[in-house]
Amino acid sequence: MPEPHLRASDNDRAAVASALGEHMAAGRLTLAEYEDRLTHVYETKTLGGLAELTADLPPIAAAPLAPAPTYTPAARGHGCGRSWAAGGHSSWRSWATTASIVLTVWLVLTVTTGTAGFFWPIWVIGPWGAMLLARTLSGGGRDRNRDRYRSRDSGERPRIRA
Repeated sequence: MPEPHLRASDNDRAAVASALGEHMAAGRLTLAEYEDRLTHVYETKTLGGLAELTADLPPIAAAPLAPAPTYTPAARGHGCGRSWAAGGHSSWRSWATTASIVLTVWLVLTVTTGTAGFFWPIWVIGPWGAMLLARTLSGGGRDRNRDRYRSRDSGERPRIRA
């Protein structure tokens, strides 16, 4: 604990003001008590003076952490009832972003070296774009495992498709 005679900073005052607000919200302070103490917070010069304003209050408990997200097949795109094409807009956005990055790198290298060289971005964006186009034109390429994931999570027997 810092020495009580040391001068308080604006951050120290803000922390105490925040703690007083939490105590008021919890019902430990009335509105009048909160306003009175808050006035004193901003008039107080030392850390000891700030400590006196909260001496009769329990320490503020740390906020509970949010639970960690759990894995569900729907979160990964399986069993959500949508076709691949319906969610394909994000796939095309990812492809376009990657294409713009590799094309920019190739263009910068071409300009700085003064020679065009081999157009290597085609090996990055070509096969990926061809796959996306085929999936989009074929109606989305429904995920054959979707029903297996859904049935595994719901306790149903999986349906096997040919």
